[in-house]
Amino acid sequence: MASFINARLEAACFTPGQLLPQDINLPEVAVAGRSNVGKSSLINALLNKKLAKTGQTPGKTRSINFYHVDIQAFSFRLVDLPGYGYAARSKTERNEWQRLISAYMNNRESLKLVCHLVDFRHGLLANDRELQEYINSSGKNIFVVFTKADKIARSKWKSTRDKYILDRLYSVDVPIITSSDKKENIDALSEFIAKFLTQQHP
Repeated sequence: MASFINARLEAACFTPGQLLPQDINLPEVAVAGRSNVGKSSLINALLNKKLAKTGQTPGKTRSINFYHVDIQAFSFRLVDLPGYGYAARSKTERNEWQRLISAYMNNRESLKLVCHLVDFRHGLLANDRELQEYINSSGKNIFVVFTKADKIARSKWKSTRDKYILDRLYSVDVPIITSSDKKENIDALSEFIAKFLTQQHP
């Protein structure tokens, strides 16, 4: 099992000018997903700390949050991107979020992997596919992480996952099925991230 030894919030950035500069010694793994997909809960489960704010209101994360994470071999940044697809936010706010995410994604050589969180109950919706196309066109690696698996009977996990795969998605490996509430496959996800970064950052 990969061991995330320590984690801390390094910065919360609300504008492009606040974004942390790249550090060649700190590879980055971004976490992206629709509003209310469970990003903050998954991040807290991964880091084994309540660092990300959770709540019942979709769109809670409105900044790009950088977490400095130490693992056994080296350190990396886990980057929490604002959720998308929440219509109740004003068009101006949504456009500001898009500009912020674009400013981060563009020419970010330190960004090695984007974990794309997808609600297991619904699969990839239109906004999810738009994000996948955008990330793929930028040449970044995508890994699909299904969330809220506890809402579906375990006996249906494999068939549901396979159905989504056949429906076309971008992912560097077979998507992982998780539940933050039940701590399902959280260790497997941390293991995958550590292994992937070790291959990218020997």
